[in-house]
This record gives sequence, C-alpha cells and structure tokens, in this order.
Amino acid sequence: MPRVLSQLFVFLCVLAAIASVAVPNLNGLQTEQDYSQYAEFGGLREILPGHYVYTRQDGVTFNSGVIVTDEGVLVLDSQIDKTAGLRVREAIAQITPQPIRLLVSSPFHDFFSGGVGAFSDVHNIGHQEYRKHLLEALAGETPDVVMARLPDQTYRERVTVYLGGKEIQILYLGRGHTRGDSVLFVPEDRIVYLSELYSHKEFPSLADSFSADWVAALDKAEAMEADIFVPGHGLITEDPRASRRGMREFKQLLLDLREAVRTGIESGAEVEDIVKTVVLPKYQDYSGYDRGLEGAIRRIYAEFTVGLE
Repeated sequence: MPRVLSQLFVFLCVLAAIASVAVPNLNGLQTEQDYSQYAEFGGLREILPGHYVYTRQDGVTFNSGVIVTDEGVLVLDSQIDKTAGLRVREAIAQITPQPIRLLVSSPFHDFFSGGVGAFSDVHNIGHQEYRKHLLEALAGETPDVVMARLPDQTYRERVTVYLGGKEIQILYLGRGHTRGDSVLFVPEDRIVYLSELYSHKEFPSLADSFSADWVAALDKAEAMEADIFVPGHGLITEDPRASRRGMREFKQLLLDLREAVRTGIESGAEVEDIVKTVVLPKYQDYSGYDRGLEGAIRRIYAEFTVGLE
C-alpha cells in the first residue's frame, strides 16, 4: 500500500475509534437510562418539541421545567443558588437564541427558588402564598436579600401567558407540598409541569406539606386533559406518557402514608410508637425513604391531631 494511502487508512481508523466512544450529550437525551448517566452534571432532556426538563443531581434530583418558543423562553424553578441558575441559562442558550422572558417560582424552598439571582433580568411570577411563605422563611435576612428573592407578580388562582402563540396556564391547585405551589399547563401540547407536587420514585419531604390537600391537588392534576406530567424530583419516565401512571403511584404513596398514621392513631398509639412501627415496603427502594419517613409520619400525625395552618 502506498505510504499516503496507508497514512490515510490509519487516520480514518482513528476517527472511527473516536466516533465509537460515547460522548455525554445533555440535550435531547431520549431515555431515562441514558439520561440518568449524566444527570449529576446538570442537563436538559427534550420531552416534546419545545418542552424540556433541566435536572441537577445532588443525592436527590431537582428538576426545572423549560418551555421554548419562537418569542422567548419560560423557566419553572430556578434551582438552588445563582451558580446553579446560571447553569440552567447556559444549557438553554445551547438550544435556542431566544431570551428567557418569564420565570415561575413554585415552592419557596431554596433548592428550587434559591437561584432567582441568576434571573434578575426576568419577570418572576409566584403564587401569593409562595410570597407569604418566602417572607417567613427569609425573616432576619437583610432587605436587599429579601427583595432579590421576592416575585415581581403574584396571583390567586391562575394567570395565563402567551409566548409564541402558545397558551401557558400558571395554576394554583391548592395547598400541597407547600402552601403556594404553582404548576404549568400547556393545553395545546397536553403537558403539565408539577414541580414538587410530584416526585417520581423519590420519597418526598413533608416538612411544609398538607397531605390531604396534596392528594386533592393531584386529583385536580389528574383530571386535566394532559398526557405528560413532569415531576419536580426524579427522572421523568422513559416514555413521558407513562408519567400519568407515575403520578398516580406517587399519590398512592401519600394515601398509604396517611392510612398508616391514621391506623396508628385509631389504635391509641402515640407518635413515637408510630414512628417506630410504620414500614412501607412498597417504597423502601425510593431514594430518600430512610431520610424522609420519620418526618412524614410526624407531619401527618400533627395534621390529624392538631391541624395545620
């Protein structure tokens, strides 16, 4: 073989070897299995054209919803801090030149709303109870810190926005994970972003929750004319349309928790005894089960016995 052809052959072989190596692609990953390999780095997965979920992995998965139109982008939940929020923005910039027009903040918890500093140029919308709860959580902070975290606009039941001719409903379904959770519903695309109202295969924190109202809120979500339900925690199902079943399974987890605590109370058990005896084998393989079960029991016990405001 002539020397030039030999060198060309070697070069082509090297290119083929490089091409055979899997390269992390954080945009457009299509399966739960592929996506989970790279979730810890933070990245986008396309669910439908124009619909994405950004996931950051830190022991637990934290999801932000991203809706891209030809007139701008809407983001649901800003992640834990400014650095994480900027990573969301960087990921979005890789898939569209459109500016981010709107940020919707759902739970007041830092893990989901602490990154608003990365979106200071974006109009921030939250439920009126989100604002109230956030003010309580920020008590003692300096005025500039508080003002930087507060939403620019609040609403009571719903607000509808239009981007790129697409109707996006920002809805309050009632108390649930917190007092002021917001969800996004895009009727045209039959998709709902549920933030922390839905955790897929991850045991929820009930520290600020209202479990009975939470179940009722999920009932309302289930009644929507939608096929896809995007969780705030956990990777969305490999087939996004299987997420309706996943949401029902999560609602059943809440119902099973409530039933276990109610049964203990009716038997005369005190909360300490219930904490020691309740086991939910069906959910023991969920991420966060060992960490979250006791707190969930105590919160629901208080809900049954003294009520929660």
